[in-house]
Parts: sequence; C-alpha cells; structure tokens
Amino acid sequence: MSSDLFRPTSIERLGEMLATASGDGRTVGIRGAGSKETWGAAGVEPDVVLSTRGLDRIVEHAAGDLVITVEAGVALAEVQRTVGSAGQWLALDPPEPGATVGGVIATAATGPRRLRFGTPRDLLIGITVVLADGTVARSGGKVVKNVAGYDLGKLFTGSFGTLGVIAECTFRLHPRPPALRVVTTSTDDPSAALQAVTKTGAEPTAAEWDGSTLTTVFESIESAAEQQADWVVGAIGGDAGSALPPGFGARPWEGMAVGLKLTHRIGAMCEALAVLARALPDAVVRAHVGSGVVLAGVDPGALAALESLRSSIAGLGGQVVVACAPDDVKRDVDVWGPVRGLAVMRRLKEQFDPDGLMCPGRFVVTP
Repeated sequence: MSSDLFRPTSIERLGEMLATASGDGRTVGIRGAGSKETWGAAGVEPDVVLSTRGLDRIVEHAAGDLVITVEAGVALAEVQRTVGSAGQWLALDPPEPGATVGGVIATAATGPRRLRFGTPRDLLIGITVVLADGTVARSGGKVVKNVAGYDLGKLFTGSFGTLGVIAECTFRLHPRPPALRVVTTSTDDPSAALQAVTKTGAEPTAAEWDGSTLTTVFESIESAAEQQADWVVGAIGGDAGSALPPGFGARPWEGMAVGLKLTHRIGAMCEALAVLARALPDAVVRAHVGSGVVLAGVDPGALAALESLRSSIAGLGGQVVVACAPDDVKRDVDVWGPVRGLAVMRRLKEQFDPDGLMCPGRFVVTP
C-alpha cells in the first residue's frame, strides 16, 4: 500500500496535518526534493508522506546583517542565487542537484568547503520545527550571537526527520570571495601534502583528494588567492588555475550501488586511507582532507568487509556509515554501526516523538 502524499503550504497547515496524523496514530515520512532518499536506513513505509516543497518562501534576507531566513522547501541553489545578488553566499556546498534547505539540514550534508566554513550545524543560527503532535517550536534568532534557549538547530541537524519536521531556517552568510585559485597536485599522501600547505601560511577553503590528486582551493581577494596558490605550488608542486576540476565535490558513489562515509581523528587520515585500501581495494575514494572525512563508493559485495573496516576505523577515533544504498541492500546490513551517545539520543527521541511516528526506522534511534 502506498503512502498518502500531502503538500502543506504554510507552517500552520503543516502543524494541523501532523496533529491529525498523530491523533490517528499514523506514521509520517518527510520528503523534500528526494535527492537523499537513499540516505539513512531503509525504515518502513509510512502511512503519510509530507512534502516540504510547498514551504518554498525566502522569508527575509537581511543583507546588511549577513543573515537569511528561508522555509525548508526552498532549493539551496535558489538561496545561493538570492544572496549572490548581494555579493554573499551560504557556505554550504553539498553536490546533490535540487537539494532543499530542509534536506541539507536533516541529513547534515556537506561538501569540500566544510574545511573552512564548517557544517550546517555551524551556519544555522535559528530554526522553526513542527513536532509529531503538531506543536510549532522555535529556537535561536536572526542575530549571530543569540545563544539563548534550547538549541533545536543542533538537535535537528542530521536527525533524518525522526524528531519532527524542519519548517524554517535562519543562517549566517559570508561575503562571496571575488577571486578563485585552484592548485592540483599529484600525491599519494594527501595528509602530508596539506600539512606542507598549511606551513606556508596558506588557508585553503577546501582540500579534496580523489585517490591520486589533491585539489586545494583558495577564495579571497585576487592578490591573496594568487599569492596562496603560488605558495602551495612552491611547497608541494602542482598546477595552478582559476577553475575547479571536473567532478570536484562529487560523491564518489555516483554510478555505484553503495556509498560509505568514514570519519576519523584529525591527523589519522593516512592510517584511515590505508585501512580502507586494505579492506576495500576497489573503492572509489574522495577524501575531505583536514576535515576527518573520507567518502567511498563500492559494490554491494564489498560490504562483507564492513564490520572489519568498522573495527579498524574505530581504533582511529571514527566510524563507518553506509551513507547511500538501495533499500534491499540496507535491509541486510547495519547501516549506522556502533553509535556513541545512543542512550542520550533515545531519550531525546522519546521526548520529541514518544509514539515513534516520525520517519520510523530511518535513523539509528527509531523503532
């Protein structure tokens, strides 16, 4: 039986729909653009699916304060176009086409520029959510220094819809750098290469390794970006240019069945890559160097080595998550693996969604 699909066009209507579903004991799924439907655990088919695409307003862009408030169904690309007209940008760069703001927050999706600007959690300064019973809750505000209240933003970032529906977000923005310089360097030790880069005084916006080439990105005023690129070429060699290479920031599992996300202790990248190469020698790899993240694309048969890989990565202070896979594959594996703080997460789930109605089975703490 297929789920009923609803598309509320206001936060108030969203609350009413959730209150009705809760009163009827109906489970609820959440859908934005669908760019991350294969992320997270397979879960169970919900009774109701709520689309956020009707919540598509840019509520306010306070350019002078470097702040924007948008509803969850707005495409991230639309946000970038809006703030770009003021010479600004929201420093999030996940590569999924059409991704909505709500989906990016719910999955904590990032790209290579997390090295300089951090994750969605770091840029989100205010949030409005609707809980399973229809209650509308808000925290944060429109000023960067607001730290009062219960930080719903941090709780809901990466929650995969299991605590409630993200309805509206307020972000701090950055000025859009006027110049771009890119250095590509062949290396089999990206960690050492980045250490050499930072010793020059250069501060890359991003550093991504694709298994053979380290791409370091500098975004600043023209003279500073050019000078930093020259420092890097002098330190580790390579070619400098003014355009990103094809495929920069893309997920390595595009065109493959399974995507893995490995985290590791900063400084343990060399060991993490060696562990991955031993366990999954045919993996397609992209590493966010300096951020403690390695992404890998593999075939389903490679998951036979998953538990061994997890054990080794745990010794490096990290974990391995099956980030993306077809449902039939995910049902046969533990997508999340061992999770720290599980007891706390379960208590939060019980507080926000005691009946387990929101996105059941999608995240590690759901029934």
